[in-house]
Amino acid sequence: MQKKTEFKPKGIIPAVITPLTNDGKFNEKAMRKLLNYLIDGGVHGLFVVGTTGEFYGLTPEEKMEIYQVAMDETKGKVPVYAGTNGITTRETVMLTRIAEECKVDAVSVLTPMFVAPSQDQLITHFKTIANNTSLPVILYNNPPKTSVSLAPATVVKLAEVPNIVGIKDSSGDMTVTAEYIRLTRHLDNFSVLMGRDTLIYGALCYGAKGSIASCANVAPRLCVDIYEKFIAGDLKGSLNSQFTLAPLRIAFTLGTFPSVIKESLNLLGIEAGPCMEPAGPMTDDERGKLRKVLVDMGLLK
Repeated sequence: MQKKTEFKPKGIIPAVITPLTNDGKFNEKAMRKLLNYLIDGGVHGLFVVGTTGEFYGLTPEEKMEIYQVAMDETKGKVPVYAGTNGITTRETVMLTRIAEECKVDAVSVLTPMFVAPSQDQLITHFKTIANNTSLPVILYNNPPKTSVSLAPATVVKLAEVPNIVGIKDSSGDMTVTAEYIRLTRHLDNFSVLMGRDTLIYGALCYGAKGSIASCANVAPRLCVDIYEKFIAGDLKGSLNSQFTLAPLRIAFTLGTFPSVIKESLNLLGIEAGPCMEPAGPMTDDERGKLRKVLVDMGLLK
C-alpha cells in the first residue's frame, strides 16, 4: 500500500514548451533560459513534457534528458512536474519510472489516446501507474485532444489512491471541473487544477488550487497575477488579469497547436524554435494577427 504523500500541487504551473533547434533537436541552452524566465516570472512550478511540450514527438531518451535538464536548472526553486503520457499502461509505467529516476517532484499522466478504455479500465490503468511509483501522480483530463474523458465518479475513486494527489482538467467544461471540485472537496490531499487558460479565475472561484497553463510560457507574470491576486482577496484585480490574458488563449486557433505559444516566445525574443512537423510555422498573416494580440496585451512594443 502506498503511503499518503504531503505534496500539494498549487499555483500557476506553466506547461513548458520544448525548445527545438531548426533541425528538430532538443535545444538545451534555450530550455535553461526559458525555465529561468518562468521562475523569474514568479511561477509556482514547472511542468515539462506535457501536451504543450510536444511529448508525443519525443523519444524516452529525449524525455529523460528534458527531465534531467529541468531538475538541474531549477535546483529546487520550484517543483518540477514531468509528463509521463503513454497510450498503454506499460509505456506509462516505464516513463514514470524514468521520471522517478530523474528525481522529479511529481508526474502528470494524461488519459490514453487512440484507444477508448471504459471508466473501470481507466481506474485500473491509473492505479497500476500509481502503484509502480512513489511519486505524487496528477491525473490529466483532456478530451478535446484524446477523445477519452475521466468521469467525476472515476476521479473520486482514484482520489482514494494515496499518491494520486490531483487532476488537471483541460476539458474546457466548467461543469466537469466544478464536479471534480465538489466531489473531492472533503479531501485534504487532492487538488483540482485548471487546464484551460481562459477559465483560471472561474476555477479558483469554485475552489481549484491553481492552473497548469500553456499561456504562462509567454505571460508568466500575468498568469501568476490571476492566482496571487485571487488568494490575496483582490477579486477585481484577478479578474482583470484573466480578461487581459484571454485573447492569447483564444488566439490558439491562429495556428496548429502549439505554434502560437512558440511563435509568441520567438516574437518576444525568447528562443523557442519550430514545432515538430507536421505542425508547421504560422503564415505571415497569422503571425501579424498574433503580434497585434501581444501588443494589445502590453507584452510587445
